Amino acid sequence: MTLRFGLTMLAVVAFAGHAAAFEISSPSVSDGKWDAKYLGDKAGCGGKSVSIALAWKDPPAGTKSYALTMFDPDANGGKGFWHWLAWNIPASAKGLGEGAGAEGGKHMPKGSVLGKGGIGRAGYFGPCPPPGSGQHHYVFTLYALGEKTLRIPENPLPDMVSVAAKSSALGEATATYTYGR
Repeated sequence: MTLRFGLTMLAVVAFAGHAAAFEISSPSVSDGKWDAKYLGDKAGCGGKSVSIALAWKDPPAGTKSYALTMFDPDANGGKGFWHWLAWNIPASAKGLGEGAGAEGGKHMPKGSVLGKGGIGRAGYFGPCPPPGSGQHHYVFTLYALGEKTLRIPENPLPDMVSVAAKSSALGEATATYTYGR
């Protein structure tokens, strides 16, 4: 009887101590299905590069800001391509609305910074894989940071943003959506 009681209590404690998982998702897309407006606005992709809406929940305790990246690891012969970089997103934010990643950042939460991705402009650039290259994976990573300001130099390279965010993260959440043409 005491063994059973002990195991039951252990299970209760383990369940109670289980924290909710930090998650990011998008109501704008589903795997493989992107509205044309979210696609890239260059290289014949036919889109408008309107950034998708994102929502997140259950950040780690102590989160003071967020950094966001969107990366296609399948592009450039497996070297990858940065589609979106943003940081210093306030901890009070629970997501980003559709179009928040527009060049200039006027729809981002106050204090946020948009970085330059693979096409050399600050802001979101939608999926635009070469025709016939198969399904590409678009990985959205949200880093919960323990500081209000990400410590990176002015006009950083995309890799610098990613490394700085990862090294300062209290936690990270990812969502991957595919697209091919």
